[in-house]
Amino acid sequence: MARQLRAEQTRATIIGAAADLFDRHGYESTSLSEIVAHAGVTKGALYFHFAAKDDLAHAIMEMQSRASHRLAKDLEGRGYSSLEALMRLTFGMARLCEEGPVLRAGLRLATAGVPVRPPLPHPFTEWREIATHRLTNAVRQSDVHPDIDVDSAAHTLVCSIVGTRVVSSTLEPAERWTRRLAGMWYVLIRGMVPVTRRARYVTLASRLEREPGVA
Repeated sequence: MARQLRAEQTRATIIGAAADLFDRHGYESTSLSEIVAHAGVTKGALYFHFAAKDDLAHAIMEMQSRASHRLAKDLEGRGYSSLEALMRLTFGMARLCEEGPVLRAGLRLATAGVPVRPPLPHPFTEWREIATHRLTNAVRQSDVHPDIDVDSAAHTLVCSIVGTRVVSSTLEPAERWTRRLAGMWYVLIRGMVPVTRRARYVTLASRLEREPGVA
């Protein structure tokens, strides 16, 4: 049991070190030797858990996928409207990105075109499916215009989130991402939400920008 625990801790340490370097320097610019040195482990320990660098990338993207699903599940059953749950999910993921490098690295890997191994879906595909489901329900709840193209809106939302993150991470401190995310939602709300419902969601975006929690 103690040996298994040490192995799990070593694996987590290696993933954390790889995520930190992928996030700061990119996938292609990071070598396995650098990961070994950053993790403070031997090459043998790394190769025991990961045969190649793309195995590390896959592990990080798996963790990112589990985090997004776990957060989405945590939001279910809380009485939120579908649009509010979607907004809370985006802010929750933003704050998880602030807390550690794994989700930030996952996003950088996704934007760098690192291949995703089936059956794991590409993060952007997964996020579009979540957004499509939530927005479809939001139309039924009259929180989104009934004539909106839900597929296009979901695609635009994912592009906006990813673009906001990429630009913000290049130009600004990480803690400003939630402010930019709120600004993104102000624009989308005015395009998607009927006038009679807008004030509620504009206020929500402002509140979520300031809330410390992830849900």
